[in-house]
Amino acid sequence: MAILVDPAMWPAHGRLWAHMVSDSDLRELHAFAAAHGIPSRAFDRDHYDVPEDALPRLTAAGAVAVSAHELTRRLIASGLRITARERRGR
Repeated sequence: MAILVDPAMWPAHGRLWAHMVSDSDLRELHAFAAAHGIPSRAFDRDHYDVPEDALPRLTAAGAVAVSAHELTRRLIASGLRITARERRGR
């Protein structure tokens, strides 16, 4: 089991954002987020949006920094990925 974070490269609200996922278990992801100050409102169905300035704290706590491609690949492999179709409710 691993918590993964990708590089912060998505701009919104005047800052850059990254994604944080689990490669196996949403309970693990929620527990890690709560333990490290990531609010539940940052959860978006299969990932947390995390600000760039949180990345050093998250990796120091054990999150593994990976590329955006690797994060997506491992999220899909975990079976936790919510597809665009599912997001649209179709």
